[in-house]
Amino acid sequence: MAPNEAVKDDDWEKAEGVPSMSEPFIQKYMAGRDALVQQEKKQRSDYLFRQNLSPMAQEAAAIVSQIRFEEQQTLWTREYEDSLLTQHVDVFPGMMFSLAKDRMEKSKLWQIVKKMPKGTLLHCHIEAMVDIDWALQEAFKTEGIAVVADGPMTDERSLRKTGFSFVYVKNAPESASPWSSDYTTKTPVLVNVAADSFPEGGKKGFIEWVRSRVTITADEHLSHHEGPNEVWRKFMSCFPILGSLIYYEPIYRKFLRKMFKTLLDDGVYWVDMRSAFYTPYRCLGKEDWDPDFFNMLDHIADELEKFKKSEEGKDFWGARMIWTTIRQFDKKMVIESMKACIEMKIEFPEIIAGYDLVGQEDLGRPLADLTPELFWFKKRCAEEGVDIPFYFHAGETLGDGDSTDENLFDAVILGTRRIGHGFSLYKHPLLIDMVKEKRILVESCPVSNEVLRLCGSIMSHPLPALLARGVPCSLCNDDPTILGQGVSGMSHDFWQALQGWENLGLEGLGSLAENSVRWASFDDLSAKEWTQDIKDGMMGKGERAKRLKEWTQRWERFCAWIVEEYGVDVDVNPEE
Repeated sequence: MAPNEAVKDDDWEKAEGVPSMSEPFIQKYMAGRDALVQQEKKQRSDYLFRQNLSPMAQEAAAIVSQIRFEEQQTLWTREYEDSLLTQHVDVFPGMMFSLAKDRMEKSKLWQIVKKMPKGTLLHCHIEAMVDIDWALQEAFKTEGIAVVADGPMTDERSLRKTGFSFVYVKNAPESASPWSSDYTTKTPVLVNVAADSFPEGGKKGFIEWVRSRVTITADEHLSHHEGPNEVWRKFMSCFPILGSLIYYEPIYRKFLRKMFKTLLDDGVYWVDMRSAFYTPYRCLGKEDWDPDFFNMLDHIADELEKFKKSEEGKDFWGARMIWTTIRQFDKKMVIESMKACIEMKIEFPEIIAGYDLVGQEDLGRPLADLTPELFWFKKRCAEEGVDIPFYFHAGETLGDGDSTDENLFDAVILGTRRIGHGFSLYKHPLLIDMVKEKRILVESCPVSNEVLRLCGSIMSHPLPALLARGVPCSLCNDDPTILGQGVSGMSHDFWQALQGWENLGLEGLGSLAENSVRWASFDDLSAKEWTQDIKDGMMGKGERAKRLKEWTQRWERFCAWIVEEYGVDVDVNPEE
């Protein structure tokens, strides 16, 4: 606008009697408005964390806010050269994860988030924490690994739909490859033979094909019109394949070490893992599956201790396992799984941390229907002298008032210590108050919720609503192999949250990380002890207090690094 046009506009405004922003009564209105915004922010779950920020952390947060603003004006615009433009896709901050992933990894914010001490990972499924390219290379190197399929895979549809898995065999029979119409169902074919004979690109094509079978592709993620059930069918089909690939002792031991190292490199010092305990386990050189999961848990305990004692793993705090049962199981199968959980808790009290049910909530049995088995479980635990607390998945649904949505009520009443996902919790004002009063944490998984079609992008995720209402939450990655994150760290979820929500900032991200440490299952505590320990936080005397202090020191060092690395480049107060 030319200067004389601006003068004309000023004249016009005066002639019409439009008040200027500098008028005292407008300024008074704006002051009242800003006070109202600040008053509401006092209800946020991260309010106290923000109030207690050190001057260094405040400066780091201001720098990150400025970088975020700059990248929104540059990186996240149509003008930024990128392959997305050839796909006629609009570019904006907070766009859908599978479209944004490559671009986010080129940003300054990504470099910052990668360095952040993220605390602990409270919600992940071990079968979906696999670096698939690495695991396949291990399979190619490991003697006796073979592929078995439910039938020949000779065309596009059978390659996409036919079931297959990995097995160990001492001697593979002579057989046609799975890509031949002569293939005999369930016949093992050595993985190198199968890969080399893959019709579309040999071994390289085979790796791409396996990846397509264990990952929700961008097209599958974006096809929201198909609804959640379709993408969940693909999602659930990935687990047995991945489980069969890693649940053989030589690969499993290496996988655990790699997972712990990847998490530690990403600023994650502890992990509460979940496993469905459904895909069976094999020990070294054994063609037969183990009858139970004793060896699998024993090998976790062994590899964990080795890693923590190693030079590369000395900063890792540890890991535990939340035993899970598939919620589609009938009563007898649920009880059998619960019995196995109790047996393994007695054998590995330091590894088994709690109990949960998994699988698509919408199509599985609701907690109300599972109540008899859950009460039986509590009674049997008491008889055996063990305490196995609940860490329930609940509210991972779009429903409102249906039986799946009401899992949230049962989870709270049954004494869950944390809620997995809690996606629909924001619709329940009374439950929100109870969750806060009982100090229940929500394990929020934004990328997972988006890829599984519960929300269109980070911008429509309900986590900001929970934070605004004062609900304690943490960020988790859920199933990075399947969801397309590509690595088993948490940086993608942290980046999405930071980029997506104006109210969060580095300060809010820090609060979510601190929460993850506060609510980790470091040791066995009674319900009363657990609640007190959460309340005491850094002022307590146990493991939790020690880890919170350690995380705080790492957070301060991280904030100092931001100020040192980016403070000179970023003029936070350009007008001063």
